[in-house]
Amino acid sequence: MADLKIATVQFENASGDKGKNLATIRRLSEEAAARGCDVVAFHECSITGYTFASKLSRSELLSVAESIPEGPSIKALVEIASNYKIIVLAGLFERDSNDNIYNTYVCVDGNGVLASFRKIHPFISEYLAPGNEYVVFDLLGWKAGILICYDNNVTENVRATALLGAEIIFMPHVTMCTPSTRPGAGFVDHQLWQNRERDPTSLRAEFDGLKGRAWLMKWLPARAYDSAIYAVFSNPIGMDDDQLKNGCSMVLDPFGDVVAECRELGEAMAVAVCSREKLEMAGGFRYRKARRPELYGHIIAKEHESKLAVTWMSK
Repeated sequence: MADLKIATVQFENASGDKGKNLATIRRLSEEAAARGCDVVAFHECSITGYTFASKLSRSELLSVAESIPEGPSIKALVEIASNYKIIVLAGLFERDSNDNIYNTYVCVDGNGVLASFRKIHPFISEYLAPGNEYVVFDLLGWKAGILICYDNNVTENVRATALLGAEIIFMPHVTMCTPSTRPGAGFVDHQLWQNRERDPTSLRAEFDGLKGRAWLMKWLPARAYDSAIYAVFSNPIGMDDDQLKNGCSMVLDPFGDVVAECRELGEAMAVAVCSREKLEMAGGFRYRKARRPELYGHIIAKEHESKLAVTWMSK
């Protein structure tokens, strides 16, 4: 199977302005295609915006959400994929035929939807329903999976997706720069973003420290390393409603190494080539072969009440 060239993007989305966000997705998809990419990935709820949903009523959120694959945003994504001959992944709020609402991420080509995944651990709005299945799909001869933001913090989700055959896992996020019980966490002052051209140093220190990238690098490389998969991490940069986000969109290989990363303090694209030989060379491939699930299968599957507690939202 051929190598796969993937672009992961960071941009500042507009809350609730699907037309503006789709225009940005269109422009950046064209750029990724011009750079020879097979696939371009955008962040969680990149079409709709994300954090603003915490302030919406159920009826307001329903009005933002769309059906899949019939909704206008999905049709726009398919048109983009068709025009530029590139596979596009992006996120939005979905409504089903029973008016259940989901945080959903889709993968499309020029012919339609290749895959659709509903976030398993949603929390930005009390009106969101959780997804209840993993998704692994064919992607130009590769096997790909999707896990959205918090889903990746629960290690079992990444392992399960890999065990279902995923060689690449797309990990769209809206994360970092929020309060937490962990040392060093917290919001980043919005004024630093507004003043980034005159004083990039202060903003970079906040974005790269324990509020941002330093925390990310505690766990994200481990997800790729332990399961020997390529991890495609996408995250917005700039203001998402009233929260400042730090980007750091990147691709990690099965060794847990960052092979491409956005380091700009603004809109950017990181491009990486995924090659199949790394999948079996990586230690995680051997560790998966050495598993003994007869020892711990019953422990992992033991009855458990799932409780999702997000510190910054409880405040």
